[in-house]
Amino acid sequence: MLKPAVNVMVKAARLGGNVLLRSINRLDALTVVQKQRMDYASEVDADAELAIVKELRRAYPDYGVLGEEGGHQPGRQGRFQWVIDPLDGTSNYLRGFPHYCVSIALVENGEPTDAVIFDPLRNELFTASRGAGALLNDKKIRVADRKDLAGAQVGTGFPPRERARASAQLKCVDSLLTTAEDVRRTGSAALDLAYVACGRLDAYFEAGLKVWDIAAGVLLVREAGGRVCDYRGAALARLDERGPEARQVIAANVKVADELQKLVVNTGYAKAFD
Repeated sequence: MLKPAVNVMVKAARLGGNVLLRSINRLDALTVVQKQRMDYASEVDADAELAIVKELRRAYPDYGVLGEEGGHQPGRQGRFQWVIDPLDGTSNYLRGFPHYCVSIALVENGEPTDAVIFDPLRNELFTASRGAGALLNDKKIRVADRKDLAGAQVGTGFPPRERARASAQLKCVDSLLTTAEDVRRTGSAALDLAYVACGRLDAYFEAGLKVWDIAAGVLLVREAGGRVCDYRGAALARLDERGPEARQVIAANVKVADELQKLVVNTGYAKAFD
């Protein structure tokens, strides 16, 4: 049985997903703004976030909100905060590329306690609560049981804000492909993490991430039996408004995460962040 908070999050995520679906046939008419170089948002991002926040605030008016579009809205309950990405994969969405999602996490004192990632196109609902496991459409999920990187499917990303380190990342990918089967670049960090949690990807690594990209996915991976760390193998910083703006993430089962983390270091990619 889902926790009351997760039930509210699911309803909010579905409301946000409905906003996304209503506009997929009028993409050419959307108002799009460039927040940073090659980093875009549309009126749909904002409308979806408004629908999500309205539902969450209706049930939990004292909780704070950290949204990709709306920024930080403090709540009277300072230890609890919703961390929201109303449309993870905006570039995909704006091009009609069918891979994006809604991501919502409830964070207590910097640690995610509950998570929902909703893919409205496939009607796939990923949920997790701390200590209670992870689910996909109400069925338990686990990370893949691969023993090492040999034959692995690995997800990554090349965010615009990280292009100065692209050569170091490509060197890492070059080394990775001597062992792994392939590398996937989907354009949605939240779904990449969800796919690690359910075993569709064996591992995932990326830098330049914001808390709303990863807060829900991090909990999904952990509750599915996986490990999440940064490029040096350390635990992630607080997943709320505090901490570094650009995060590094490695996610996989324990054995694969350890091997991937060592590869990131040994190829010099981790050093590019020193």
